[in-house]
Amino acid sequence: MSDALARRDERDLRDTMVDGSELHARLAKTWGTGRGLIAALSTVDHKIVARRYLVTAFVFLFLGGLSAAAMRIQLARPENQFIGPDLYNQLFTMHGTTMMFLFAVPVMEAVGIYLVPLMLGTRNIAFPRLNAFSYWVFLFGGLFLWVAFILNIGPDVGWFAYTPLSGPQYSPGKRTDVWAQMITFTEIAALATAVEFIVTILKQRAPGMTLDRIPLFVWAILVTSFVIVFAMPAVMVASTMLILDRLIGTHFFNPSEGGDSLLWQHLFWFFGHPEVYIIFLPAAGMVSSIVVAFARRPALGYLPLVLSLIAVGFLSFGLWVHHMFTTGLPQLGAAFFTANSMLIAIPNGIQIFCWIATLWGGKPVFRTPLLFVLGFFFIFVLGGLSGIMLASVPIDTQVHDTYFVVAHFHYVLIGGAVFPLLGAVYYWFPKITGRMMSERLGRWNFWLAFIGFNLAFFPMHLLGLQGMPRRVYTYQPEMGWGTLNLLATIGSVILLISFVLFLWNVVSSNRRGEIAGDNPWDAGTLEWATSSPPPPQNFDRIPLVTSREPLWAERGPLPVVGGLAVDMRQVVVGTVTEARPILRESSPEPSIWPLFAAIAVGGTFLGSIFTPWAVVWGSIPVAITLIGWFWPSGSPEDEK
Repeated sequence: MSDALARRDERDLRDTMVDGSELHARLAKTWGTGRGLIAALSTVDHKIVARRYLVTAFVFLFLGGLSAAAMRIQLARPENQFIGPDLYNQLFTMHGTTMMFLFAVPVMEAVGIYLVPLMLGTRNIAFPRLNAFSYWVFLFGGLFLWVAFILNIGPDVGWFAYTPLSGPQYSPGKRTDVWAQMITFTEIAALATAVEFIVTILKQRAPGMTLDRIPLFVWAILVTSFVIVFAMPAVMVASTMLILDRLIGTHFFNPSEGGDSLLWQHLFWFFGHPEVYIIFLPAAGMVSSIVVAFARRPALGYLPLVLSLIAVGFLSFGLWVHHMFTTGLPQLGAAFFTANSMLIAIPNGIQIFCWIATLWGGKPVFRTPLLFVLGFFFIFVLGGLSGIMLASVPIDTQVHDTYFVVAHFHYVLIGGAVFPLLGAVYYWFPKITGRMMSERLGRWNFWLAFIGFNLAFFPMHLLGLQGMPRRVYTYQPEMGWGTLNLLATIGSVILLISFVLFLWNVVSSNRRGEIAGDNPWDAGTLEWATSSPPPPQNFDRIPLVTSREPLWAERGPLPVVGGLAVDMRQVVVGTVTEARPILRESSPEPSIWPLFAAIAVGGTFLGSIFTPWAVVWGSIPVAITLIGWFWPSGSPEDEK
C-alpha cells in the first residue's frame, strides 16, 4: 500500500513545483475540453455550459419578442384581422411562458454559471455534471414547447394557466399538457442550478474570501438560489396536480368533486411572485458590479446592500396573495398582504439609494453599461411606484386584469431585469470573448431601447385606467383605445429594432471587435484577474483574497496559494464563514451521461402526456443513465 501511495505522489505533481508556462499548459490540458462532437457534448466546463445557456436563452428572447410584436400589430387598430382569436391565445401564452420560464430565469442563471466560479477564484462550479444536465433539460423543455406551437398544439391558457379554464372540461386536447410538462423541464433545470450555486458559494471560495468579502453579484446569486429552492417546488407540485387532473382523472382543482380552483392560484403565485425577485435579484447584483466599476470606488453601504438582498428574498414569499385581491379573500388577509407588498419597497429603495450614493461619491465614467443602469433607475422606480398602487386593495380592485397591470409588470421586469442584463452583457462581453463591443452602437442600442420601451408600455397605464382589459385580441372603435394602442405598437417596433441592433453588435464585435485585454474596465473583482477569455482552468494558481476588490487593493500580482494537483482536476474546499482551506476535492471529469440522462428524463416527460405508463417504463432508461453517470472509474480521487 505504501509503495502505491508513493508512486501516486510522484505522479501527483503539485502546482507549486511547476514554472508558469509549463503550469498553464498542463492545467489547460487537464481541465480542457477535447476535440470532436462527443467531447463537446460531454463537457462540464462551466464557461462552455454558460455560453450555451446564454445563446439559447437569447434565442428564446427573440422568439418571445416576435410573438409580442405580432400581438401588438393585431392590437394596433380596432377590429384588426391580422391574427385570429385562437392564434392570438397561443401567442399570448407562448410570449409569457417563453419570457418567464425560458428566458428571464435561465439567462440570469447563465450569467451566474459563467461568473460565479471566476468571481470566487475557483476552477469550476460544484457538481459540474449536474450543471451540464440542467442545460440539456432546459434546452429540451424549450424545444418541446416551441415544436408543439409549430405543430399547432401550443398552449393557449396563458402563462399562468388558471383553473378551471386549464382543466380537462374547458381545455381538451394536449395543449395544456404541453405547458404543464414544460414547467417541469424548466424547474428541474433551475433547481439543479440553485443547488450548484449554493454549494459553490459556501464551500469553494478562494482562501481569504470571508463572507464580508464576497462580491455583491455573488451575494445576489446566493439569495436567488435559496429563493428558487423554496419557491419552485410549489409550481412543480401545481403543474403535476394539473396534469394528473387532466390525464388520470384526479380532482385537485375540480370544485364539483371536492377540489378547489383557488388552490391553483395559491400554489402558482406562491412561486410566481418570488419568481419576479428570482429575476430581479441577479439583476441587482449586476447593477452593483457595474456601478462600483464605473464609479471607480467601492460600494457605499456594502452591508445594507447585502441585507437588502436577503430581506427582498425573504419578503418575496409574503406577497403572492396580492395577485388575488378580487377572489373574495378575508379582509384581514388582504390587509396583511397589502402591508407586506408595501414593505418590500423599503429594501429595494435602500439599494437604489446606495447605488446613487456610490455614483455621487465616485468619479463615474459614462460608458454603455452605466447608461443601461441609469435607464434601469428611471424605469424600475416608476414600476415600483405603480406596484405600491397595486398593493392597495381598492385601487387593485379597479384596475385588476386591465392593461395597467400589464404596464406595471413590464416596467418592473424589463426595467428591473432586462436593462441591467443588457448593461451586464456590454460589461462582461470582453471577459467572455476577449473583445470589446462597439460603444457607438451601444449608445444607439440604449436610446432606442429606452425610448421604445417607454413609448410601448407607458400608454398601457392610461389604457388600463380607461378600462381596456387584458387578454383580448381586438376591441371596438367606439372604446377610444385605438390611438394609445397605436403608440404602444410603434414603441414595440422601436424596442424590437433596438434588440436587432444589440444582436448585430454582439455578432460583429465577437468577430472583429477591439481586443479587450484582461481588465479593460479596471474593475476590482477576481473575474478580471485572469485572461480574457479565461483558460479552461480559470486560474493557474488560486488567488488569496485580502479585500472586497482584490485587484484594487493589490495593484501588482495577486498573492496565491498552491498545493493543487496539475495532472488531476481539483478544487479547494474551505470553511463556510472564513473560507479557510480544509481539503482538496476532485472535480468530475467530462461525461456524456448527463446528456443521456436528460434525454431519458425528457422522453419520460414527453411520453407521460400521452400515457401514465410512460412514467413507469421511462424510469428504466433514467435509472440506466444515472448508473452510468455515477459509476466509479479511475483512482479513488476521481470517483465522483
